[in-house]
Amino acid sequence: MVKLLLYPFSFLYGVAVYIRNRLYDLNILKSKEFDISVISIGNITVGGTGKTPHVEYLIGLLKDNFTVATLSRGYKRKTKGFMQVEAETPFSDVGDEPLQVKKKFPDISVSVCENRVAGVEKLLQDDDETSPDVILLDDAYQHRRITPGLNILLIDYNRQINEDMLLPAGRLRESARQMRRANIIIFTKCPGEITPIMRRILTKTIGLKPYQELFFTTFEYDKIKPVFSGTELKTDFYDQKSYSILIVTGIAFPRLIPEYLKQFSDTTEIISFPDHHNYSKNDIDTIMRKFESLPGDKKIIITTEKDAVRFSGMTDLDEQLKEVLYYLPVKVRFLENEGKMFNKKILNYVGENKSNRELHKRKNKRPA
Repeated sequence: MVKLLLYPFSFLYGVAVYIRNRLYDLNILKSKEFDISVISIGNITVGGTGKTPHVEYLIGLLKDNFTVATLSRGYKRKTKGFMQVEAETPFSDVGDEPLQVKKKFPDISVSVCENRVAGVEKLLQDDDETSPDVILLDDAYQHRRITPGLNILLIDYNRQINEDMLLPAGRLRESARQMRRANIIIFTKCPGEITPIMRRILTKTIGLKPYQELFFTTFEYDKIKPVFSGTELKTDFYDQKSYSILIVTGIAFPRLIPEYLKQFSDTTEIISFPDHHNYSKNDIDTIMRKFESLPGDKKIIITTEKDAVRFSGMTDLDEQLKEVLYYLPVKVRFLENEGKMFNKKILNYVGENKSNRELHKRKNKRPA
């Protein structure tokens, strides 16, 4: 019934989004191109497709051979304008995801700016020695004021776009037809194996264009790490199912995490908060009450990497919570050795663009 009431608002929203996209398509609203490699990573749905792990995958791929910078708007930050992210920056100033990226890759440039054009221009003001070779635009699929060299669209394998509706009745930010703007489409959060028949069905479902390439990725989890204590979990956690686990998440659609952790414990409970949640004192009290109700003497709290960034920036946490709080690192893996093809496409694009820029600079420096 509630969804029926939201249909008219979804219609009006869809009209507004269609007009905006059409104005960009007709070049009435202008989109800016830069003579530097720009890769956009985003989605059509609201949250939950794994943007940050895919951004981190790209950083890991590029950082040893190119100067990499990332730029995002810094969702839910309390500041405005352009800001460089440092490892010590409060998450409230820059957002949890940019801070997570900076902590994991301290040697690359991580920035936030709600005006992406101004943000890119700011990054390019540096001299040639520090100017980036490639800029990764995080969550920028709808940001059409910039024309990226590569547009990567992420789709949650478990929540198909063609089965959804526009906001607010559904989760779509824009029509599924706008998949046509993507150069690369990635189905994320896939099971470990996908049959050839399912691949063909999904390819047909999204109407893959001749100029587009389709890939499939899954999440892999690393060893659980402490948020505060520095004390690694003992090996009996992994091989004896001797711990009770309270899972605390502030992400969209955390279904995969409980499924993964059940292999290590016969007792798993979850408290799920909204995406990018700011934890209050009442939230912490709720978490601790639930934790204390778990059976047994061996029990821990496990959260996500993004939530760990938020917890680590809180100065008034209970010491008991700090001692038992751990997080689950996650990384992206391409299925069926597709990573080699994906890597080659990305490296060729950035490498060729860098070579062309350097050749152009040398020509311009020649004496008349």
